[in-house]
Amino acid sequence: MSVTLTDANERPMLPAAMHGLAGKCPACGKARLFKGFLKTVDRCDACGAPMHHHRADDLPPYLAILVVGHLLIGVMIHLDMVWHIAPMTYLMIMVPLGIVLPLALLQPLKGMVVGMQWAKRMHGFGSGRDAASPEEQ
Repeated sequence: MSVTLTDANERPMLPAAMHGLAGKCPACGKARLFKGFLKTVDRCDACGAPMHHHRADDLPPYLAILVVGHLLIGVMIHLDMVWHIAPMTYLMIMVPLGIVLPLALLQPLKGMVVGMQWAKRMHGFGSGRDAASPEEQ
């Protein structure tokens, strides 16, 4: 007797996350995921998949801060080792980058998190016919 660990209706994580990262519906990859800067649509316009279930909460800002923090610290250390830059120059360069980069990453990262939640059927994305992907309906 063999046991399979995969579900017949398995949702692949990588395509769903990449569609979300691009701001598209994780189910079909065609329609837009956001109706505002961070406000997701209630349902996909193309396939009708519900998106109101998501609970991205604090993960996208955490990831944005983590990525930008590591990037800026690496750049600062490298600049200090190669050229000895004045502290005021760091302020004039790094503070605007520290504000703009997390804001630029916030929407794509939230889309990626919503796509991952959809793929793993988290927070209501996997219960009932309302949460089925277009292929499953």
